[in-house]
This record gives sequence, C-alpha cells and structure tokens, in this order.
Amino acid sequence: MNAIPRSDTAIVASERHPAYLWMISLVAALGGLLFGYDWVVIGGAAKFYEAFFQLKDTALSVAADASFWDKVMANAVSPVGWAQSCALLGCLGGALVSGWLSDRFGRKPILITAAANFVLSSVGIAFANTFGAFVAWRILGGVSIGLASNISPMYISEIAPAGQRGLLVAINQLTIVLGILAAQFVNWRIARPVPAGISPADFAASWNVLHGWRWMFAACAVPSLLFFVSSLFVPESPRWFCKAGAPDRAGHTLARIGGRAYAAAALAEIKATLVNEDKHVRFRELFERRVLVVLGLGIFLAVFQQWCGINVIFNYASEIFIQAGFDMNNALTNIVATGVVNLVFVFVALAAVDRLGRKPLMLFGAAGLGVIYVAIGGCYHLKAAGGAVPPLLFLVLVLAAIGTYSMSLAPVTWVLIAEIFPNRIRGTAMSVAVGALWTACFLLTYTFPILKTLLGVSVTFWIYAGACAAGFLVMWRRLPETKGKTLEEIERALPR
Repeated sequence: MNAIPRSDTAIVASERHPAYLWMISLVAALGGLLFGYDWVVIGGAAKFYEAFFQLKDTALSVAADASFWDKVMANAVSPVGWAQSCALLGCLGGALVSGWLSDRFGRKPILITAAANFVLSSVGIAFANTFGAFVAWRILGGVSIGLASNISPMYISEIAPAGQRGLLVAINQLTIVLGILAAQFVNWRIARPVPAGISPADFAASWNVLHGWRWMFAACAVPSLLFFVSSLFVPESPRWFCKAGAPDRAGHTLARIGGRAYAAAALAEIKATLVNEDKHVRFRELFERRVLVVLGLGIFLAVFQQWCGINVIFNYASEIFIQAGFDMNNALTNIVATGVVNLVFVFVALAAVDRLGRKPLMLFGAAGLGVIYVAIGGCYHLKAAGGAVPPLLFLVLVLAAIGTYSMSLAPVTWVLIAEIFPNRIRGTAMSVAVGALWTACFLLTYTFPILKTLLGVSVTFWIYAGACAAGFLVMWRRLPETKGKTLEEIERALPR
C-alpha cells in the first residue's frame, strides 16, 4: 500500500514562501490579541465602572453568621460578579455558532465578522450610560471573543505545514498574551492617580469614574480596525476550499505557501480524507464512535485548561494580592509583573512545542501548577492561622504559576484542539470544544467568590491543585503525541 507523501517534507526549498505564511498567520492571530485585550481590560476598569453604575457586592451585606445557602445566594446574585462574567456568556454563544458558520461559509468571513464585532462592541461599551447597556455590549463583545478563539487557531492550523503548525498556532497564544499585557498597560496609562484617603463622593465624581473606564474599553477599537482591514486580504483556508468543491483555489493558496510540489502533495492528502463526503456537516456525525472519542478528549483538554484555576489569578489578581498583604498600589504593580511574566514564558512554548512535543509540555503544566497551588494554599492557611508569611513569597508563587501555565497549558491546548479533529468536521467539533472551554471559564470565574467565601482561599487553591492532579493522570493515559504529523495523518490515526 503506497503511503501518501507527507506535505511538509515535499516542500522544495526554493519554492517556499515563509513571509506569506507568516503574514496570513499573524493576521489571523490578531483575533487572539483582541481576545486577550477584551478579556482582561475589565479588570483595570472594574472599580471605576462599578462606582459609575453604583454596583454593590451583595456578599458584603451578609452577616458572618448567615446560613450556608444565604451566603451562596448572596454571591450568586451579585451585580459585581455578573459584570465580571457576563461577557463569558457571549464567548460561549460565539464559540458554539462559529463552527457551523465557518463550515458553511468559510473561515475568512467569520474572521471578518469577529473583527467588525470587536469594533462595534468596544465603541458601544464606551458610550453605555446604563448598567443594562453595559452588560449587553459586554456580551456582544464576548461573542467576538468566542468567534476569534475558535476560528483564529483553526485557520492557522489549516494553512500551516505540519512541521511549523505547532509554532504558528502557538503564535496565537503569544498574541493573546500581548493583548492581555496591552490591556494592563493601557489601563495603567489611562487611569489617573487616586489620592490616598479620597472620600467615596469625590471618587464617584473623579475623571476615572466619569470617563476613564470608557477610554479603556474604547481603545480596543484601534487594533480591531486593523484586524478588520487586514482580514479582507487573507486567503480562505485551502482545506475548506477542498471541502467546498474548489480544489483549484485550494491548490493556488497552498502553492503560494510552499510551492507547487508542496501544493500537490498537500492537496492529495486533503482529498484523500474527503473521499465520498459531501460538503455539509451533520451534527449527528459528532456522535460517531471514531469521532466521539477524540471529541471527548478535545472537550476534556478545553475544560481542563480553565479548571486548572489560573484564570482566577488573572481575573481576581488585585484581590488575591491584597489578601496576601499588599496595598492597592503594590497590587497594581504586581499585576503588571504577571503580564510581563506571562509574555516572557510564551516564548519558551514557541521554542519547545515543535521540539519537545505537545504531551510533555501539557504534563509539565499540570504537575507544576498542582505543586504551586498546594504551596499557595498552604501560605494562605498559615496566614489565616496567624503565621507570618512574607508577601513577596505570594508574589513569587503567583508568578511561578503564571510562567508554568504560559509555557504549557495556555498555548499547547489551543494547538491540540486545532489539530486533533478530523478535517471534515473540524469547524463544528472545535466549536463544541471551545464552547466547553468558555462554559468552564464562566463557571470558574463565577464560583471563585463563592468558594472563597464558603471554604476560604487556601481550600479553594487546594481544590484547583486536585483538578491539576486529575488532569495529569488523564493526559498521561489518553493524550497522544501529534508533533510533526500532518492533519491528515492525525485523522488517519484516529480510532475506527
């Protein structure tokens, strides 16, 4: 039986077009940058828009001796928590429809739609004068995050040769981190210093409360416009072209990426996986045994990336640092430090993902975070018991957790869920996996205040450590290595 030639080994060196491949990958990765910015900008703006809309944390009004369920309900209906997490519902909706839309209309139109929606929602939030309008625009912005978080890595995985796919998809995580850092920097530059001991009335009338938070959200419109304009000029995914019955157009794009020999080999592989299949994806196909196994793995990886607990540190960083003993000014400085560490360690992942492989990095991330969370929980427990714990130790542990996550689970999960699904149903399957990711993110973000109130910060971090241990065991037993394989080779290796 003749083996189908591997596409990346068929590239003729003189016919490579690396600049073109990098250009279109970076354009798609702008979706990741906006994902990161829009996701994190709310952290720096929170205290200001909360004062503008006069939001109160209902958990603060509950007596210390209140019943267990009174405390749960007080946290569950908190407008402060709703403002923080409402966008995640939009993320879920965008992720769920993105697969169907991209399979039906192509990857490129959805990139353009997400970019346009980022512009619209950023401006809409900036002009919101009621809390209801603020929430509506945040949810709409979340739809853009859901679309981009699915389509950007999928598009990159479908245009990249196997030997470069891990690096290029991980670039999407780099842009997410750059977006996070950009949001932290923009918030820091826009916010005006708050005098010590300022009265609540003067704070409510300050520039930050009346105008500053609006500019923090509006700033996202600038890179959104860049994403929109540049998305107009990228090609459609060659794998989608083949599925849509346009192999000539697919061959043209592949030739521009790697030359004629590469295009011929890659086109043969793609066609081999689409034999006797029409272009319409039926949802029931996700429940076929050979697909269901890998879909379950993809959902697990997506959920675990969130339930490993790291986004609690990102979303509640100031609160975590203040409880560790830092004042507000030092807490804000520490948040910038977390962004820098997050960025630096992404480069470790970029260098390692196609060399060491996906599985070793995922196992390292799960094990490393588990150990660090045990230590963080222990420090909080000792502090609550009256022990002396240096605040600097908390900072070191938090930075270690972010560095570990940034070089492992953060980028590699996106690489895996962009490459393990069969070509034919990749869009729909990815939308299910990414939808599960955003559901898990919403639950994590929404439940942290409840767990913290009911169980304490230390026990909460120990719970996340237990989740990391469970994730390590599952990946050790079930996660295959996909390094260096074409998407079609991965598909042929799926269980039948």
